[in-house]
Amino acid sequence: MTRALADVLAANIHQYIVHTPIAPGTRLPERALAEQFQVSRSPVREALKRLAAQAVVAAHPDGGYAVAEAVMPAAAAASEPETGDANEQTYLAIAEDRLAGDLPERVTENELMRRYGVTRAQLNAILRRMAQEGWIERRPGHGWMFQPVLTSAETYRQGYRYRLLIESAGILEPTFQLDRAALLRCRAEQEVLANGGVRTASPAVLFDANSRLHETIAACSGNAFIVDGLRRLDRLRRLMEYRKAVDRDQAERRCREHLTLIDLLLTDQREAAADFLKLHLHNAVREKTSD
Repeated sequence: MTRALADVLAANIHQYIVHTPIAPGTRLPERALAEQFQVSRSPVREALKRLAAQAVVAAHPDGGYAVAEAVMPAAAAASEPETGDANEQTYLAIAEDRLAGDLPERVTENELMRRYGVTRAQLNAILRRMAQEGWIERRPGHGWMFQPVLTSAETYRQGYRYRLLIESAGILEPTFQLDRAALLRCRAEQEVLANGGVRTASPAVLFDANSRLHETIAACSGNAFIVDGLRRLDRLRRLMEYRKAVDRDQAERRCREHLTLIDLLLTDQREAAADFLKLHLHNAVREKTSD
């Protein structure tokens, strides 16, 4: 189970509690929530643990969890920033400023702390995430250096054309071997998004879930160059994806297309899956470059 799946499911359960509404003290059976969101009980259990840490739910005397006595009302929940916390907002602000050319190639932690009004601990957490994602690295001795990313509409389109060349071809490679367990994990993640999670997920959560699926399929190809090429491209295009306004209807449709693609692969319809993936990518680039 991925961290992103638990994050999205926790947000969905929170919205479900405040919008239904469910009275404080009401028990939340794992089985019922699993059926509600069409996932297994394991991610429900993890999501409830996260909500307990946020005081949205509390331990029930008979086991499991119940709605906490003071859950944020629906109006307040709806007014929360989509990103969910201050670190996410700062992370996205840095991404936007970097794409806009408002940040130099080399920066220091003190400069970033002053510019974004964060503590050193907050900034360190954000910088670790950025470094793990491959768009910044620590300079020897002092400061940080941003790595190259896609910054223009044309290079963004070129990235999709490159994906059209390699991703569907990877499915037809003679070395292709399905990683069923990994693909089923991706399927559970996409189901949560398609069943409402896409409405509240941050751009980063959406990008991570969707790129994880495409990279999982590329890894099944058995061709190291295909999966390495896609991973490199994903690092380059990450910030461009964050910058684009999220059309929730389009995003939900793409998640449902992902489910179709996964099911074609799980039933060993590789040629049909390759053709469907081409159509999926054509649709995505048309929607994302139409503005």
